[in-house]
Amino acid sequence: MSLTEQSVREVVSAILEPEIGKTLGELGMVHGVELDGAAVALKIVLMTPAYLPKEMLEEHVVKAVQRLGASKVEVAWDYAMTTRVIQPDDPCPEVSNIVLVMSGKGGVGKSTVATNLALSLARSGASVGLLDADMYGPSIPTMLGVSGRPVSADGKKFLPLERFGLKLMSLGFMLEDSRQAVVWRGPMLQSALLQFLKDVDWGPLDYLVLDLPPGTGDIALTISQKLRTTGAVIVTTPQEVALQDVYKSVSMAQKVGIPILGVVENESYFVCDGCSKRHELFGSGGGRAIADFAEAPLLGQIPIHPSIREWGDAGTPVVQAAPESPVARSFNEIALRLAGRVSARNVETGGVGLKIDRGGGKNRHLPIAR
Repeated sequence: MSLTEQSVREVVSAILEPEIGKTLGELGMVHGVELDGAAVALKIVLMTPAYLPKEMLEEHVVKAVQRLGASKVEVAWDYAMTTRVIQPDDPCPEVSNIVLVMSGKGGVGKSTVATNLALSLARSGASVGLLDADMYGPSIPTMLGVSGRPVSADGKKFLPLERFGLKLMSLGFMLEDSRQAVVWRGPMLQSALLQFLKDVDWGPLDYLVLDLPPGTGDIALTISQKLRTTGAVIVTTPQEVALQDVYKSVSMAQKVGIPILGVVENESYFVCDGCSKRHELFGSGGGRAIADFAEAPLLGQIPIHPSIREWGDAGTPVVQAAPESPVARSFNEIALRLAGRVSARNVETGGVGLKIDRGGGKNRHLPIAR
């Protein structure tokens, strides 16, 4: 096969995309092929800027074009987000993907995971928002060192606060005193959540990450009924006492039709400074057990490290404060795997809404309000 624009397009289009399992041609990722003698320039349009196998894909593309006789191959990159199913009455129509971070258990570091994953996605080049949906215990203001009240530019919608490139909203921004208790019944919680979704001017976002409260109550049910989410990330720690509650969260998500994108095992192990040995203080295998039960991948394991707590308390999460540290790299790798799962989920659904299974099987779903 000779070196022509058509032959380049054909061989590159035949390459298999490693995360979704379809060819680049099937996914419409090959653009702008140009030849200048034996030099080739082309553009690959990814489905997210947070793309884990980018280097591997570039290597495959370059080698395939070189086999046609190219002396030089330049690959330019762009991205076009895949999106969730967005209904006409969606409260966040400009948000491409809504990702829930949830756990049936409190104290597993869910807010820490949500914050650092959101920051990792933003640092990759994505536009990201973070909504603190834990009304009783909002912690995002402290973890991101943000205070102040949201304002409205048009008298209709609030503008989210911003920090480190993230758009932020939390009930904590509305409280006069951060130690003030929120004593609300379920309907008030639901109303506040829906206001944070539809009455906040999020603008166009690639990802909106929701930090959900523990348990399987009103907030999670309201989200499942009022919102088409891309899916959920389940956070657990390894010990059995946490797993028993997390199983319930997985079961709840399955019943109400929330897809599970993956599992994160937090506080997975501790590496001693003196002996450099890995110590599994809370046992092992918990994250894998939850992933198997959820029939979803284990996205990664986060070690126990003082810097996570120190930087979180200081209002600058570790991904932002020490991006090259081993623990920050763990969060970054998980965020990239999560982005791949989001893209795969969107391609899989292909614009088809959630299917409600009322047959009484394992994944029996509750009706979703339209």
